[in-house]
Amino acid sequence: MTIKIKHAYGLGEIQQDARMIRQAVFVEEQGFSAQDEYDHLDSTTIHIVAYTNTQAVATARLHEEQLGTWHIQRVATLASMRHQGIGRLLFDEIEALAPQFNIHTLTLGAQLQARHFYEQLGFNSHGDIFLDANVPHIEMIKLLNR
Repeated sequence: MTIKIKHAYGLGEIQQDARMIRQAVFVEEQGFSAQDEYDHLDSTTIHIVAYTNTQAVATARLHEEQLGTWHIQRVATLASMRHQGIGRLLFDEIEALAPQFNIHTLTLGAQLQARHFYEQLGFNSHGDIFLDANVPHIEMIKLLNR
């Protein structure tokens, strides 16, 4: 299976592919409201999407919350494509892009069910468990080598 990863800032084709994945995972599979899933940040973030052939299968968005820090949000992989290493490839690409944008820190709010995945990628838990849309999350941080 060949994986290609693309990224783009703001609205456009890649963001639309990301939206399709988020609709399938967060709205249809996990039951989040579409109104909560899509927000004003979609037009001001970097969207990253993994493709197998021409099918969009995984996504994340990168929001520079403060200078040098990307807050990674809306990380999703289609159910049929999980446990194949695509999420790891997505994060490898995020880390490869970071120096181009002078990013030294990655943060994210992980659903507790995904905490172990992020720990395997080198993220560390920070702070207390919190609820986001009634789902337990934990803030996680990774400092990148400069």
